[in-house]
Amino acid sequence: MKVYIETYGCQMNEYDSEIVQSILFADGFQEVSEVQDADVLLMNTCAVREHASHRVLARIGEIRRSRAGAPLLIGVLGCMASGLKKKLLDAPNSPIDFLVGPDSYRRLPDLIRQASRKKQQLHDVRLSKCETYEDIYPRRLPGVNAWIAIMRGCNNFCSFCVVPYSRGRERSRSVAGIVAETHRLVAEGYPQVTLLGQNVNSYRSQGSDFAALLEQVSAVKGLRRVRFTSPHPKDFPRPLLRVMKENPVVCKHIHLPLQAGNDRVLSLMRRTYSKQQFLDLAAEIREALPGVVLTTDVIVGFPTETDAEFADTMEVMETVRFDSAFIFKYSERPGTLAAKKYPDDVSEEVKTQRIVRLNSLQKEISLARHLQRIGFVEKVLIERQGTKKSVEEVQGRTDGNLLVILPAGAGRPGDFIQARITEATAHVLKGVVEPDAA
Repeated sequence: MKVYIETYGCQMNEYDSEIVQSILFADGFQEVSEVQDADVLLMNTCAVREHASHRVLARIGEIRRSRAGAPLLIGVLGCMASGLKKKLLDAPNSPIDFLVGPDSYRRLPDLIRQASRKKQQLHDVRLSKCETYEDIYPRRLPGVNAWIAIMRGCNNFCSFCVVPYSRGRERSRSVAGIVAETHRLVAEGYPQVTLLGQNVNSYRSQGSDFAALLEQVSAVKGLRRVRFTSPHPKDFPRPLLRVMKENPVVCKHIHLPLQAGNDRVLSLMRRTYSKQQFLDLAAEIREALPGVVLTTDVIVGFPTETDAEFADTMEVMETVRFDSAFIFKYSERPGTLAAKKYPDDVSEEVKTQRIVRLNSLQKEISLARHLQRIGFVEKVLIERQGTKKSVEEVQGRTDGNLLVILPAGAGRPGDFIQARITEATAHVLKGVVEPDAA
């Protein structure tokens, strides 16, 4: 059977799609690059954002219409399958043939075959306490970066987040397995790996914590860069700063989710740190790692958030001066503590006003921080040929994960280029090759 996969959401979903491909194609299924050629459509979904199920159902309806009645099995995988099972299966004239949660991918070949024989919806969305897919090597496309999931699930239960309910509790992979995967990726030509976990600080395996794991991964011969995402501010391990400082392979970029800058709102969110604790941690990171790039996530309009409490978030953003930020309006996620306990009482108009103000502030900060880099030489890993403005230009990223546009002929994907920064906007740096740089 021919399979087409569409992936939505985060890097973990991308990694999971690579796991799914390995499982299916080891079982004789074939990959196709166009949905029109498929016997099976798999939608690997995310349930973190609002209206995700509506978008997926609309996309499935669009594909059904474009196929003009040709047979097509449709399966929904991932977080949406486990978090929104009833809603998806009970939708009027539901076009879905089967649902598979993120811990049940090993059953996919059998479920697809069963669905092809039966005229009833099938599902397996059970969450596991031990599944990590440790023995499955993901089927990756060529590129400069490879994702490595070091753990699955989450134990934090932030009140706004659906992940613990859709992906289960924390389970860490072995250090040996992660290091072996890194060796294999380097041998296949990947210069960079990114370690993934809902909260990498929580990684624990046979006495090793995340700092120890990162130290071992960074020692893999031939690896040029290693990144990670994301650490939680509540239990940020100080030894991690030492490992980052002492290992040139470890990129000097930390994504540190703030979510809110007011103590009462943070408490409602169950983030378990205060505004001052976050500010102290950010200052400590900057002191330990001069030049580090700090990025963050923020939610505006959490239930009962007042104008004065939102002003605290603005103050933290002004104080820390993140290089960039992902800023979202709060939206209820079914099954979360916030959806059960706190009415979504901040109006859409107020949420819009706040997100506009915060985005405007962050744009000013990002531009100012980027302008400070003009004249400096940065090591850039070329990621792809072509930009929005020119198919001839190339783009890559600095050690700190800042996007850099370089002129045509600067290099090919996978090349490391010394680039002098000549221009900057709030979103991107521009540069030229510095041939004399060491």
